Amino acid sequence: MMCVIVGGSGFVGSRLLSELNTENCYNLDKNPSPFFNERTTIGDIQKKDEIIIDKQTKAVVLLAAEHRDDVSPTSLYYDVNVTGTKNVLEKMDEAGVKHLVFTSSVAIYGLNKQNPKEDHPEDPFNHYGKSKWQAEQVIKKWFEKDPIGKSVTIIRPTVIFGERNRGNVYNLLKQISSGKFLMIGKGQNKKSMAYVGNVVAFIKDRLEKKEQGYHVFNYADKPDFTMMELVSVIEKKMNLRIPKTKTPYFFGMLVGFFFDILSKLTAKKFSISSVRVKKFCANTQFDASKAHASFKAPYKLEKALHKTLQHEFIEPADDDFLFYSE
Repeated sequence: MMCVIVGGSGFVGSRLLSELNTENCYNLDKNPSPFFNERTTIGDIQKKDEIIIDKQTKAVVLLAAEHRDDVSPTSLYYDVNVTGTKNVLEKMDEAGVKHLVFTSSVAIYGLNKQNPKEDHPEDPFNHYGKSKWQAEQVIKKWFEKDPIGKSVTIIRPTVIFGERNRGNVYNLLKQISSGKFLMIGKGQNKKSMAYVGNVVAFIKDRLEKKEQGYHVFNYADKPDFTMMELVSVIEKKMNLRIPKTKTPYFFGMLVGFFFDILSKLTAKKFSISSVRVKKFCANTQFDASKAHASFKAPYKLEKALHKTLQHEFIEPADDDFLFYSE
């Protein structure tokens, strides 16, 4: 099929383009692609006239999003994630395109929820989560206005990790594998994670099925590890012994608030913040049984972690391009 990947120059999009590997798949992004410039058109979804979706297009995968913790001004979350989504849908209507795969986020549920399923009430705690939920509502309204023949898939992935990514999971793996890791809290909070290779495989699966209707899926690879279990997996793979000392949660938050203030005073960004400490200690576990009922992930979670550790720390690859994200 003729498919447009909107936001395909990023971490997930680049992997998706490499997996689709077809001349009929194009990338639309405000940034050049590190690997697929011959299939990339530069365009910003905040500007409707820069969105190239024509009548030959059969499907759109909308990945583009403003997602970092420290975006300023915060209105950018809504300009990109909500208004940008509206612009893409309007261009799809003009071209008569009815097949959409949209990556949302489990951030719409908020923190410390008890393994929420797709029908769990939304309760986003930050602007990213709020803007993603608003974007979902825009898409649902678009679908319900004229549902005949439309195929809409909303995928809410948890935190995504993998080779070449320099996000929160990489930073955590790096700190643990260095042997200089200090646990904040009791370490019994569970963390759902998603390997990029599995997320991309699920997107491909939904594209190929072309299932009509409006479908929402959480995505996370199973089983979920507690922080202590995650440390144990890394210890075994890296042949390390990690100190078992734990720092109380309240002290970790105090340190986070200190760096928040320091960041405002110096206009510098730091790897520690109160938001990141809060997210680290939160129980971020999500029910993805609906997705896995009809899809078999090509990589088990522990194997995916081993692949990432091997690539990044055990036999570090000399990557020519890295992706920096949250």
